[in-house]
Parts: sequence; structure tokens; C-alpha cells
Amino acid sequence: MLSAGREGVHAVLAVQDDGPGIPPGDRGWVFERYTRLDQPTSSLGGGLGLGLYIARRLARANRGELEVIDPPGGRGARFELRLPLAMPQ
Repeated sequence: MLSAGREGVHAVLAVQDDGPGIPPGDRGWVFERYTRLDQPTSSLGGGLGLGLYIARRLARANRGELEVIDPPGGRGARFELRLPLAMPQ
């Protein structure tokens, strides 16, 4: 599920799935370089573990934040991107 909205002076974009989720203990380091929670048994599956690292760096470079939080209903993972709205001039 994809959603967008506004909270105060921030735009909030969220992506949520209904998979197994991300354990609370892993949420602090899931944005680190080369981090992967799944360990594929073949070289064909998965990525390098750079996507979330790059996404968070881009968010922060734009004065925003990317976080993983508990989704409503408690199942799956929810990633929220918060970016500041443009200030009127």
C-alpha cells in the first residue's frame, strides 16, 4: 500500500506491506550499508543491501527522514518518508 499526506510542515509518503515485518531489534541497523535481513541461498536472489541506506541518505540530504515504524494493524512493515514542505516566499 502506498499513501501520501501532510503532517504540519511535512509531506509524508508511506509504503506498507503485509509481510512478516521488521523485528524492532533490527530497525536501528536496517538502514546501514550492506545490511540484508534475508540471506538468500543462491546468488540470484536479493540485492546488495544498499537501497535503504541510499534512500535514507537522500532523505536526509533534503532535510527529511526515512524510518521504519509499526504499521497500523501490527502486520508487515511500514516505511515513512518525511520531507519538509516548501516555505512560501
